[in-house]
Amino acid sequence: MIEFKQIIAKSISEVVNIDKQELENYIEIPKDTSNGDYAFPCFRLAKELKKAPQIIANDIKEKIQIDETIVEKVEVVGGYLNFYISQKQIVEEVLKEIAVKEQYGKSEIGKGKNIIIDYSAPNIAKPFHIGHLRSTVIGGALYNIYKYLGYNTIGINHLGDYGTQFGKLIEGYKLWGKEYNIEDDPINELTKIYIRINQVCKEDENVLEQCRMNFKLLEEGDQYCTQIWEKFRSLSLKEFQKVYDILGSHFDSWNGEAFYSDKMSEVIQILEKTQKLVKSQGAKIIDLEDKGINTPCIIQKSNGSTTYATRDLAGILYRARNYNFDKALYVVSYEQTLHFKQVFEVAKLLGIDDKYTKGLKHVPFGMVSLPTGKMSTREGNIVKLEELLTEAIERAKQIIEEKNADLENKDEVAKKVGVGAVIFNDLANSRIKDEVFDWNQILNFQGETGPYVQYTYVRTKSVLEKAQYIPTIEEIKFDKLLDESSKNIIKLIYNFEDILIQVTEKEEPSILSRYLIDLAKAFSNFYNDNKILVEDKDIQNARIYLTYAVGKVLKIGSELLGIEMPDKM
Repeated sequence: MIEFKQIIAKSISEVVNIDKQELENYIEIPKDTSNGDYAFPCFRLAKELKKAPQIIANDIKEKIQIDETIVEKVEVVGGYLNFYISQKQIVEEVLKEIAVKEQYGKSEIGKGKNIIIDYSAPNIAKPFHIGHLRSTVIGGALYNIYKYLGYNTIGINHLGDYGTQFGKLIEGYKLWGKEYNIEDDPINELTKIYIRINQVCKEDENVLEQCRMNFKLLEEGDQYCTQIWEKFRSLSLKEFQKVYDILGSHFDSWNGEAFYSDKMSEVIQILEKTQKLVKSQGAKIIDLEDKGINTPCIIQKSNGSTTYATRDLAGILYRARNYNFDKALYVVSYEQTLHFKQVFEVAKLLGIDDKYTKGLKHVPFGMVSLPTGKMSTREGNIVKLEELLTEAIERAKQIIEEKNADLENKDEVAKKVGVGAVIFNDLANSRIKDEVFDWNQILNFQGETGPYVQYTYVRTKSVLEKAQYIPTIEEIKFDKLLDESSKNIIKLIYNFEDILIQVTEKEEPSILSRYLIDLAKAFSNFYNDNKILVEDKDIQNARIYLTYAVGKVLKIGSELLGIEMPDKM
């Protein structure tokens, strides 16, 4: 497919003698379509060319040489150069690409590059609640999109299966284990123990100290503590898998914190050799004040046990050696921003190649709360994810019963709509924003929601079913799609691959979510403005094929987000 940005950048480069790749990065897509298909902001060149942006824009317009069959006109508006692409050309390019490429928008730009995505990471023996949903679906979407762009993508579920919390659970189990039916209902029963032992720890410092000692014993391989821990882990993973099956989540590695238990001593040895690891109040720390971080990074506690930071550093060392990664993304809430600043800074002392430390990136996201406030496992104030997804499916089924009681495969459709609604709701806005979970918004078929995108896709399928055929690309007269509503769709479809690239540049799946809403709205306008099944065969063929193209891109885009599309609703 013709790369219009590259053509424009090359033409400008020949006038101003600046690298075309740099110029291509400056090119924008105007929000107002009256300002053309692409805009080049000349103020970017003002300092280098020592001229006012408008003068630069006029100079370039006078001297630029560009194929008029591709770019119909170039206009100057303020300090911008606006480029208008030949509509017939872009229609032809897009629809021919749709015809020949089953996986439209797929590319090999990531070929040969390894991307690690560390996401989901629920805590063993704790409920898999709505707060874990964000990491799971953001990480899952990034995993799918990187893979679609040709990257060798490794999804890691860095389970929270180590730490002082297990010392608490072990102590609670020792004290009251026989009172709870852990085998039949592991997560709920272990949660009860966890809440109960936390309360006792608040009241009795000696019990808290014993919990810390239990974790120390676990680290040292104590048989009793290890046996209990393995039981908690095994039972928890079976419960978690139920949720992952509903969400369609996939991981290449389940190596959690415990996997690094025998790898942390090497980290401590390496850091000791740097002479940066010093003792403070019995603990071993790295002072990071000279790096602008006022809180020291604790590597080993005063009782000799390790920390999250030690385990993450062991993880970085292991991943550098075994995955040769170009990027390692940590999809973890913004509450851990300081932790990752510390860990990434200390990682520079591990003696690994700069390539790896430069590739480390925290992908923070906002918190999920209920209308009643923040959740806490310790306080027992949570919404379990399996229950939430089950309710979403049930609510979707009720809506289907009201709107289309005769629909076949209602259960299957309800699952796709309910789960899709929850996933889309999580990915609809910038990941850094906090989110209040609101049922009324999530399952709305009219608003900017997952069900709306699914409904639009189903509408495209309905049109094709009524037509009873999809024309071949050779039957399409491209000049039959030059109206405004067709043009808006074509431009959006053309930009699909660029949208996916933007997602990976910013680690922001909401860019794709917003795109799907825009495409769904554009099709709705097209559908309202144009009768698709008409007597003029050339017009009908063109409109049917455009409908097919919209459906194809909506399906691909939604599946990359982790959302399945029903054929009927």
